[in-house]
Amino acid sequence: MTMKEMSKTYNPKDIEDQIYSYWMAQHCFAAPNPPKADTYCIVIPPPNVTGALHMGHALNNTIQDILTRWKRMSGYATLWQPGTDHAGIATQNVGERELLETDGKKRQDIGRNALIDRIWQWRETYGDRILNQLQCIGSSCDWSRTRFTLDDGLSKAVRECFVSLYDQNLIYRGKYIVNWCPRCLTALADDEVDHVDEQSHLWHINYPLSDGSGYITVATTRPETLLGDTAVAVNPTDTRYTHLIGKTIDLPETNRKIPIVADDFVDMSFGTGAVKVTPAHDPNDFAIGERHHLEKLCIMNENATMNANAGSDYEGLDRLSCRKKLVEKLESQSLLIKVDEHSHSVGHCYRCKTTIEPYLSDQWFVKMKPLAEKAIQATTDNKVTFHPNRWNNFYLQWLENVRDWCISRQIWWGHRIPVWYCQNKDTHCPPIVMRDDPTSCPHCNHAIITQDEDVLDTWFSSALWPFSTLGWPEHTDMLSHYYPTNTLVTDRGIIYFWVARMVMMGLNLMNDVPFTDVYINGTILDDQGRKMSKSLGNGIDPIDIIERYGADAMRFSLMLLSTDGQDLKLSESKFEMGRNFCNKLWNASRFAMHNLDNYTHQQPNLSTLSIADHWVLDRFNQVVEDVTSAFTQYRFSVAAQSLYHFIWNEFCDWYLEASKPHFRDDSNPSSRLAAQYTLYTVLDGILKLAHPVMPFITEAIWQSLHNNTDHSIMKESFPVKQDLCDIEKATQFMNAKDIISAIRNIRGENNVKPSQKINAILKTTTHNESELIAGARSYIENLAKLSTLNIDSHPDIPKHVASAQIGTCEVHIPYEGLIDIHAEKARLEKEIQKTTKDIEIISRKLSNESFVNKAPAAIVEREKEKCEKEKIILTTLQKSLEKLNS
Repeated sequence: MTMKEMSKTYNPKDIEDQIYSYWMAQHCFAAPNPPKADTYCIVIPPPNVTGALHMGHALNNTIQDILTRWKRMSGYATLWQPGTDHAGIATQNVGERELLETDGKKRQDIGRNALIDRIWQWRETYGDRILNQLQCIGSSCDWSRTRFTLDDGLSKAVRECFVSLYDQNLIYRGKYIVNWCPRCLTALADDEVDHVDEQSHLWHINYPLSDGSGYITVATTRPETLLGDTAVAVNPTDTRYTHLIGKTIDLPETNRKIPIVADDFVDMSFGTGAVKVTPAHDPNDFAIGERHHLEKLCIMNENATMNANAGSDYEGLDRLSCRKKLVEKLESQSLLIKVDEHSHSVGHCYRCKTTIEPYLSDQWFVKMKPLAEKAIQATTDNKVTFHPNRWNNFYLQWLENVRDWCISRQIWWGHRIPVWYCQNKDTHCPPIVMRDDPTSCPHCNHAIITQDEDVLDTWFSSALWPFSTLGWPEHTDMLSHYYPTNTLVTDRGIIYFWVARMVMMGLNLMNDVPFTDVYINGTILDDQGRKMSKSLGNGIDPIDIIERYGADAMRFSLMLLSTDGQDLKLSESKFEMGRNFCNKLWNASRFAMHNLDNYTHQQPNLSTLSIADHWVLDRFNQVVEDVTSAFTQYRFSVAAQSLYHFIWNEFCDWYLEASKPHFRDDSNPSSRLAAQYTLYTVLDGILKLAHPVMPFITEAIWQSLHNNTDHSIMKESFPVKQDLCDIEKATQFMNAKDIISAIRNIRGENNVKPSQKINAILKTTTHNESELIAGARSYIENLAKLSTLNIDSHPDIPKHVASAQIGTCEVHIPYEGLIDIHAEKARLEKEIQKTTKDIEIISRKLSNESFVNKAPAAIVEREKEKCEKEKIILTTLQKSLEKLNS
């Protein structure tokens, strides 16, 4: 067998683009249709069309790719569905900014259709940037199926969903408090609001009682909204104010009288315990207003300037100017009692950073309670499971307290709401809600109709993603084969806004959950534990990391650090461990291929396998089980650690070193063939096992190993446990390995050079033990760098030796002229202290009647055996110290 030559050093730049192009040319990522096996499907959380790859994307998509590649190699027909989100507000902001910079115009200057055309042109030029970047990290999406939330098929799905929910009386139009951006002039979803702690003030204001009997004092962070107050609320159990309930006050700076009402919502411990109620400008006040049938008086325009309802003295002022003027007037009237320093969280538009205004306006809503009930039941019935499972309760808590969803946005880029209004003023026709654009009013045949100006919240189309991308509302083959999907990988920040809504829409429109498992990946932080952001300048660009270290190094490092969905602190230096691991695998593979040259694939007689061969085959079996189990349980860090330990420590540092004599011994061809068989089998298996995590390097090495560029490693089967070895012989090498490690430790602790040959004595307890160790003599002598090795149950042990206990075997290294006696004494004393403490802990446990009586008998017996072994080790250590002191 002739191997394809590998370069002397691993340079990811030399292979990654070439390999990805190869995968694309070979259509390796294409989802089979029809599938000839069980299916496995993941839908990508669609990144914003305006987005650029960041480390959160890199982590999230690496996990998706691992699962997809693993399932593909495990025999499933896989589909990783890619696509992008139109990101209504963000994308329109890009379009408006470009329009202003290039033409010096605002959107109103060119009109709706012209702006939308410009944004589509921008999207065609730049919209696939993040998808191209995802290819750089090795994402094995079926790119031929890439979707966009505004493409024709998904737009049809959005229409179908809206009309269906409307027909079920689950969509309605009404007035409600929304998050309003005065700059973007649109409502925002809760997740589109960035909350920032700001240092402000708490103004204490006296409101005069109408009967002239005094004042009631309120405390507020927004004094300008006083002009829209329609009540003052107190807690009905607050004895300070019970005598005032039902009275009215003369609202300062207005000619209005407003009532004092009792409401359980009022927090008696905040401020004065009396709160001003402005139903049109605060969601909590809106709820109080609903309960007490209060007027909802809007005092602001859409751009957050004061309107006529604020009074002539304030009309036209912006919020802060109004606040300043009003506070001055209250102070001049001796109604401003005091002003306290106060820090509180203030909402800002996630795009333009303008302070959000809670604003009462006409909006379209989805009734969420009926939908949430089905979603709750699905989780209760284990149809949707979160990993880690701590997110189950987080998800359920939101569903149980869900509020109606505002789905309308006052922008132009997006899915326009499919509602039209008849302009026949004589008929008062109801709204026209249709799947297809009407040409006239279906109620009165009037020719003039106008479509609702608003567009739908971006999350509305995203909620349909698991089935709209597969062709719904058409009954496509892909939909029947790949829905429901299997695993969703996402961030905790959108459990409410995306995950829950997909579950609700899937159950309502498809009568089935959209996925069975949800893996919540951690959030990437900088090395100080802060979120990465442009403003802090603490982000790490994945493309830069790929340039410096390679995609595989980045992927492996992220997985090694990603522990059970916990947040991970990241600095660039941490990618060095991934790069070092790639280098180790590359160099080990080059060594292997050098020794596999002319390997004929002839099956050796298993009796010719060395104990090192049996051991490494046994360990490979175990790591196959460990990695497969870790992938199954979404424990990606455990999988990476298992790969790291086996490949670096056991395969490279132990087996390759142990196998070298077999390759050098031309006099024993059967031994060489056995070593070649084992080396080839394990290396081939390692590459397949590591491929989901490190796809580029494993593909490159595998093609070199097989000298085959017509077949990809991802078309190979993922390793499964096989009976390849003799466990007793594997254990024999493992025991030898422990002895070698003990000798190496003695060398290290006493500063004996690794290259310096030394003598060793192994004292065994039985003749059988002596024979087993003797069977590994050549490995012990070679790997421990020994001049002589004496294995005996009754050896002549010199007075001055360094010793260690390995099971029932004693290791003695004569240290005359080799070892620092003082250092060896210190080591032994430390080991004696540790072993004595271990014995005390076990003895206390065994003397505890509760433990002995309640613990399973096997566990109690194991503790007793452990105690006896520790006592044997202690005796050996004490004897060694006595020899040094004699």
